[in-house]
Amino acid sequence: MKVNKIMALRLMLSMILIVGFASCSKKSSSKNTSQGTGWNVDSKKGTSKKQEAGPGLVFVEGGTFTMGKVEDDVMHDWNNTPTQMHVQSFYMDETEVTNAMYLEYLDWVKKVFPPTEESYKDIYEGAVPDTLVWRNRLGYNETMTNNYLRHPSYAQYPVVGVNWVQAVEFSKWRTERVNEALLEKNGYLKKGAKTNDVTADANFNTETYLNSPTSVYGGNQDIVLPGKYANKKGGVKQPKAPKNGKVVPPTNIYAQRSSGIVLPEYRLPTEAEWEYAAAADVGQREYNIYKGQKKYPWSGSYTRSGKRQSKGDQLANFKQGNGDYGGIAGWSDDGADITNQVKKYPANDFGLYDMAGNVAEWVMDVYRPIVDNEANDFNYFRGNQYTKNKIGKDGKINIITKDSIQYTTLSNGKKVATALPGQIAQVPVDENETYLRQNFDKSDNTNYRDGDKQSTRYFNFGDSESDAKKEKDDRKMYNSPNHTVSVDSLGKMVRKYDKNNKRTTLINDNVRVYKGGSWRDRAYWLDPAQRRYFPQDMATDYIGFRCAMSRVGAKSDKRKSARN
Repeated sequence: MKVNKIMALRLMLSMILIVGFASCSKKSSSKNTSQGTGWNVDSKKGTSKKQEAGPGLVFVEGGTFTMGKVEDDVMHDWNNTPTQMHVQSFYMDETEVTNAMYLEYLDWVKKVFPPTEESYKDIYEGAVPDTLVWRNRLGYNETMTNNYLRHPSYAQYPVVGVNWVQAVEFSKWRTERVNEALLEKNGYLKKGAKTNDVTADANFNTETYLNSPTSVYGGNQDIVLPGKYANKKGGVKQPKAPKNGKVVPPTNIYAQRSSGIVLPEYRLPTEAEWEYAAAADVGQREYNIYKGQKKYPWSGSYTRSGKRQSKGDQLANFKQGNGDYGGIAGWSDDGADITNQVKKYPANDFGLYDMAGNVAEWVMDVYRPIVDNEANDFNYFRGNQYTKNKIGKDGKINIITKDSIQYTTLSNGKKVATALPGQIAQVPVDENETYLRQNFDKSDNTNYRDGDKQSTRYFNFGDSESDAKKEKDDRKMYNSPNHTVSVDSLGKMVRKYDKNNKRTTLINDNVRVYKGGSWRDRAYWLDPAQRRYFPQDMATDYIGFRCAMSRVGAKSDKRKSARN
């Protein structure tokens, strides 16, 4: 009898434990319960949210490819050395930035920073493309000089005459306008504010909003709203009182990175990204293609289409021979003599147009003859300059005002605004960020392992023995011209052109890579792996650009892996 009671007691205890575990398991699976601590948390904190593609962008799934592999290497350049690289997934503009897109930028700048005001007179002028790039000593091109940028007939043509610095500033501007529109759409900004309430002293900047929401639009609280917490009167909606009667006001009423609304910045693509996207090996499955032997952004070894419906049509806009920029009129024509309207030629397998021909394109990278894959073979990029927000003595971020606008003076004396009112002032990272780090140790990494003092044959590993030797030790690896622009005591600009006849190269830290062939180039340059360089503060009639955006989250949108 006693044994039966004991058995019954054990059975009852087991049932209690099972029910207890089941209830705990059920409770831990609640959407408001933290998987890490078991505490009740905001259910949206752990919710996965897919990144939306920004306006004009196409998704490019990342992967591995052979960078620098050219099929026609008649020059045997050190400039092109095949290296295996991997790039993360990213987004890229479907087409080159057009005149219409750039004019939208110019109109905004002119409205917000009127060039008639002394404080802003250089901002608009610094953003305007150089239309004189069309002139030629022995050619009549005044029609393009006067009309190409602004005439509606050229609205959907790629913008040219834009230097690298201007392209970067356009990308920044585009970031702010896109995020401004997204925040307005989601109720975090007053409707119509982005067009009606913007002034030079009161405009929107993404990083300023994320760091100090009440500082954008000059601190105007009638424009910056609490989003989902807003009531009908524009104030903050108070939550319902719980059973204990205590009302806890909402925190973080403004959008944050964790909201998933704000997109990463628009920027120029890196050289590796551009080449990967242009080659578009995703559409090929042959082994030799995987190894990087695809000649053009399309399949095949010819510039003409082999498809029955379009057989013989040119697949890109390029120079076909001496004095031949488009072919014979009405026959064998590529449809253009100068640039052509975007989307006039077939897209590649990523859905990107004009990745060969039309205009060559700026990329982010500082040019060097070699790609140092021994140092890095993942998301390769040369030109990192790490900065941080400038913090004032009061512990608050330092925001640019009209009295502290920052400009970059180009080698020709033209000024381009690089820090506008409303933006957070930036300073180089210092020992606070670099101390005992293994991955970086300084702010400017342009010369890392190439072009710095230690890379030159003049570097002395011991103590210098004479002034002459010290002078030699300070010589740069790349002996390029050093043109300078300064302002004298009267405020007059002084330009000094370097006429030293001992210069041996044009490579320095201010030359950028540009990729792809253009309407001025022969088919040789249509190969995505070909690379050239040009001073970042100069413009031409054959270099344009398109923007890119990093992908956050999953590598692809596929629900299952290929193995499943």
